[in-house]
Amino acid sequence: MLFLPRMLLMGLHFIAAGILGLLLGLCRPFNPDNSRLCARLYSLPALRILRLQVKTEVASLFDKKPSSVIIANHQSNYDLYVLGRVVPPRTVSIGKKSLKWVPFFGQLYWLAGNVLIDRGNARKAKQAMLTTTETLQHRDTSIWVFPEGTRNLGDGLLPFKKGAFQMAIAAGVPIIPVCVSTYAKRLKLNRWNSGRIMIRSLPAIPTLGLTLDDLPQLMERCQQLMQECIEQLDQQLAKA
Repeated sequence: MLFLPRMLLMGLHFIAAGILGLLLGLCRPFNPDNSRLCARLYSLPALRILRLQVKTEVASLFDKKPSSVIIANHQSNYDLYVLGRVVPPRTVSIGKKSLKWVPFFGQLYWLAGNVLIDRGNARKAKQAMLTTTETLQHRDTSIWVFPEGTRNLGDGLLPFKKGAFQMAIAAGVPIIPVCVSTYAKRLKLNRWNSGRIMIRSLPAIPTLGLTLDDLPQLMERCQQLMQECIEQLDQQLAKA
């Protein structure tokens, strides 16, 4: 009974949030804080429509240095709503170039100063990565990345790709892992309360002084810490 009206409301909300976000982007194009505001536009009403209970423990995310690379596990398209409420100030993200063709959302995503990468063009992708390094070093802006590169659909962390860690090492900025409890296959959208989710950010991991030789160890450490944290969050929810 609830699923269809809920999806209808979500569709209307997606369009309305897209229009408001687009207007914000047109009023102050490429402002690095547009992403945070747009994320709230999408997230806060959606969580009420979906009746999702989200508990957050993200002190390290908001006490961070001006520039950081933030990495998070990527489960589903609902991550936009789940994680949108914890995006810190002056944070942009990296997305596929094809996103810009999504009506309203794609245009506001671009105007919000996010980085669009053409993954099929190695030269352009490399140039975009160089741009992100400059952003981290000189613009007091953080970059949010899903290091798995695609949705894991709640089946556990996929192998991490190198990009986020290369950026952090090149810019000498810390990495802040953000962990979300497993929810992708546990949402019950036909019920009044759709589910419970926990989000926890881990202490910043410094990269200053590291080189690309340290890359494999850094990636392994981040993945292990995040996997352990996600398992802990799942256990906490199971006991609650």
